[in-house]
Amino acid sequence: TAVRDAAERTGSAAAPLPASDPVRVRIPAIGVDARLMRLALDGEGRLEPPPPNLPAFAGWYARGTPPGAPGTAVLTGHLDTPAGPAVFYRLGALTPGDGIAVERADGRTALFTVDAVEEYPKDRFPDDRVYGGSGRPELRLITCGGDWSGDTGYRANTVVYATLTGTD
Repeated sequence: TAVRDAAERTGSAAAPLPASDPVRVRIPAIGVDARLMRLALDGEGRLEPPPPNLPAFAGWYARGTPPGAPGTAVLTGHLDTPAGPAVFYRLGALTPGDGIAVERADGRTALFTVDAVEEYPKDRFPDDRVYGGSGRPELRLITCGGDWSGDTGYRANTVVYATLTGTD
């Protein structure tokens, strides 16, 4: 498949695409095939996740870089909800070399290859590392992680770092 072919080109960045809204994300290694919704920042400047009543949706920061364009694009989704596992439940199982496909409104697909998967305590989340970029097309996938606390929720975030390695 195109996702696997792009993943096999690990290390060879593809030429950036023009900006276009993303509409779907596919991650075959963990069985994700999800529609994307537009997300914004909350009153404290944090990225809002999709509503908990839509656990099968992932979202993208709509005022940021679209996936495939130069810069760092950010997708987020829930790990789980009270109803059970959500879209990014297995995100932490990704490994370097796995493929991610982001379908776009212009009919193109941006193909990314996972570079790294990290977990950060929420009180030491490295904003500059996660949201900053190199100017080349990069993707971050973010969900909750770590231990659960009934008082504060999950204590960490899982972050997947990926680079554009192909287009369809």
